[in-house]
Amino acid sequence: MQVCLASTSPARLMLLRQAGIEPLTIASDVDEDAAIVAAEEEAGRPLTPEEHVLLLAQAKAAAVAEGLAITHPDFTGIVIGGDSMFELDGQIFGKPHTPEAATERWLHMRGQAGVLHSGHSVLLVQQGAVVDAADDIAEATVHFVADISDEEIAAYVATGEPLEVAGAFTVDSLGGAFIDRVEGDPSTVVGMSLSTVRVLAARLGISWPSLWNRL
Repeated sequence: MQVCLASTSPARLMLLRQAGIEPLTIASDVDEDAAIVAAEEEAGRPLTPEEHVLLLAQAKAAAVAEGLAITHPDFTGIVIGGDSMFELDGQIFGKPHTPEAATERWLHMRGQAGVLHSGHSVLLVQQGAVVDAADDIAEATVHFVADISDEEIAAYVATGEPLEVAGAFTVDSLGGAFIDRVEGDPSTVVGMSLSTVRVLAARLGISWPSLWNRL
């Protein structure tokens, strides 16, 4: 049973490897902004965080599965798509991209708690064709330390780590020292809930141990 991760995220790849899975990794190249705009126009309202991450997870998995039918026509296994966003005080935060935005977020987040929403889409593919799908959302509440100083924030932002991650923080690297605790599945905050992916695989009739290929 093969596994394809519809992402080139180092964090998601690390999670799967730690779980005994060496996946094929393919970037989805989904135009996320266009997908969200189209969905909101169709709904006639802004998407909720849950709808947002699930829509993009599904879009990424579907795009990669479609490409597999051409590049890997014999692929038989699952394609995993995921997306995450951070919610704090009713505001939604994706990747900050700039040092200024990352600094502003950390000044706002210190001493606070927010929710990391993570969408998951798992497609069952047989000989290049999608035959079934299962989706779900995982959430984890992240509590940030209150005593992180302006100097520590500046030093953390200067590393570049928070610029390209949802919410401007990591829990498994340099940012972990500034997080007081996590309520929920910790892997959700890293980028993908392994327990959720296992449940989705089971819904598709796949035993999790059957995916282990790097023990």
